[in-house]
Amino acid sequence: MNIIDDIEYIEAKTLLTKNKHKERWFGADYNLNIYRGCSHGCIYCDSRSDCYRIENFDKVTVKKNSLHILEKEIKSKRLKGVISTGAMSDPYNPLEARLNLTRESLELIYKYGWGVDLTTKSDLIARDYDILGKISIFSPICIKMTVTAADDETARKIEPNVAVSSKRFEALKKLSDIGIFTGILLMPVLPFITDSMQNISDVIRLSYESGAKFVFFGGGVTLRQNQRTYYFKKLDEHFPGLKSKYIRIYGNKYFCNILNMRDMYSFFKAECKKYGLLYEMHDIIREYKSNGIKGTLF
Repeated sequence: MNIIDDIEYIEAKTLLTKNKHKERWFGADYNLNIYRGCSHGCIYCDSRSDCYRIENFDKVTVKKNSLHILEKEIKSKRLKGVISTGAMSDPYNPLEARLNLTRESLELIYKYGWGVDLTTKSDLIARDYDILGKISIFSPICIKMTVTAADDETARKIEPNVAVSSKRFEALKKLSDIGIFTGILLMPVLPFITDSMQNISDVIRLSYESGAKFVFFGGGVTLRQNQRTYYFKKLDEHFPGLKSKYIRIYGNKYFCNILNMRDMYSFFKAECKKYGLLYEMHDIIREYKSNGIKGTLF
């Protein structure tokens, strides 16, 4: 590990990993992470769990020579595809404002005619509207903004170190207004925190008003190893008394589902239909990949 100008760099031999079950998650062919770790501080993040073996997950590190490695790997592929980024580390963390590695990665994706599937919680993505717009002209593009709470006050409690929800919707609208295919990840829906019909309805309405084409729903939260301890600590800080309710209802379960899941999902679907928003994975994939290029994996 090298430290340059207070930024830690780690070695990386490869960046693109093949997605073996792409139909399950937005149809991307490869996964990409330029950064490691995340500083958003989301109280529910499963990437903090011990099984991922990421020490000090809340500190962002940078993969050394990432742009050189990425270009080399893109050029080595026989067929073009869609590159997904944002699964394990937000590509628009605070370091990105200084380093521009995500932006330069997008420029490589555009240069070689690939598609991109990007997930973030940061309004910094609006900075790159120009290169994202260029990609959208010739290749599939899917921009996913995670929004778990419609109101900024709740967002500050559960996602303390990133843009509040209203700022995320503003960024999404800037991209949607120039024709980029965008949508909302309404996940995780946290039991007894964001699982009200009012919150679901408000997120869907705000998604529509921001030009989103879809909302994808994920009810419940995963809790294991180190993450359970962290989540319960934050519940005590921001939602006094809720930890004991979780323990009483869920015990040591890995997955803590919302109690009224069936009714909530039915309500969610009805609200999406009211606004003409997609919500099924296969429909979302088909829609954004309709901009594919003949002779590629699209």
